[in-house]
Amino acid sequence: MKAARLHEIGKFIIEDVEVPTPTGDQILLKIGASGICGSDLPRVYEIGTSTHRYPLTLGHEFGGEIVSVGENVDKSNIGKHGAIFPCIPCMKCDVCTSGNYAMCLDYDYLGSRSDGGFAEYCLIPSMWHFVEANDSVSYESLAMVEPATVAQHALRKGKLTAGESIIIFGAGPIGIMAARWANIFSAKKVVLVDVDLDKINFAKERGLTCIDGTKKDFYENALSLNDGNPYDLVIEGVGIGITLNQSINLVKTFGRIVLMGNPAKDTTIDMKSHSSILRKEITLQGIWNSHYHNIPLNEWHYTVSQLESEELVLDDLVTHAVEMDDFLEIFEKVYKKEVLSCKVLYRSDLK
Repeated sequence: MKAARLHEIGKFIIEDVEVPTPTGDQILLKIGASGICGSDLPRVYEIGTSTHRYPLTLGHEFGGEIVSVGENVDKSNIGKHGAIFPCIPCMKCDVCTSGNYAMCLDYDYLGSRSDGGFAEYCLIPSMWHFVEANDSVSYESLAMVEPATVAQHALRKGKLTAGESIIIFGAGPIGIMAARWANIFSAKKVVLVDVDLDKINFAKERGLTCIDGTKKDFYENALSLNDGNPYDLVIEGVGIGITLNQSINLVKTFGRIVLMGNPAKDTTIDMKSHSSILRKEITLQGIWNSHYHNIPLNEWHYTVSQLESEELVLDDLVTHAVEMDDFLEIFEKVYKKEVLSCKVLYRSDLK
């Protein structure tokens, strides 16, 4: 099979490798689609893999169809299609035993530590990682279950309730997904913020309110969209000091800010903002990935159920879907920002 594999920083190539054979509890997934995550780009061109394992097939946002299973797995699972939860927790540490698998102290991970979804097939450790979906859910949507669930998790940790207002910094795919979740959760007002005109227009074309964070009248504009009031909840999805300061300024007294964006080089805040955290008794909530346990609720299963009911729509966020032979070219163009992109996928010939 063909797989896009990282051999060292900057050496990302497509090569032929053996199709793995599942044994024991393992299942073999034929990839339907696999999405490029923002974290994949620096992994290839700047920082390498977190465990320095090479070569490695990247890709952790993916779904597909089960085509083969190990001897411990019921063969009736062959033919099912769904998304894959890529975290491989140790199941031994304290956070694992409490069901908080994303916080595992000794985890593996498909696509960043073990071979992932930028390939024609992927070996999955067990059916536990498989989130089944009905035939109405496209492979494109299944490839976006992971980021959509991160967005859902951000709103849940931010305790968004019906009738509240929310402003989201970052109008990339996860920002747009967060806005759509906010509408599903019956937020009163949902506003996105970005500095990229293409992203702003892309969000507006999909019926969302999105404003330019660089404008001189930004604060006045943001508040006017919420009837002159600061916001109940702010999602900081960029990870830089500027947007964190803006978040602090726009949240109401006793409001909540969810820190969702991975931190960039400058995450400092000014003294006025620091004072505002104290004076307004703002709650700062960090998040990491998503929740994959039935208590209190498996967020992955909820994402898929919302796709099945068509309450959540994701397919219109795909700007590029290419086969393996064209994948490296589009990957590099996304990194160099040479194409207007929201969600870019490797799409197999699986129908």
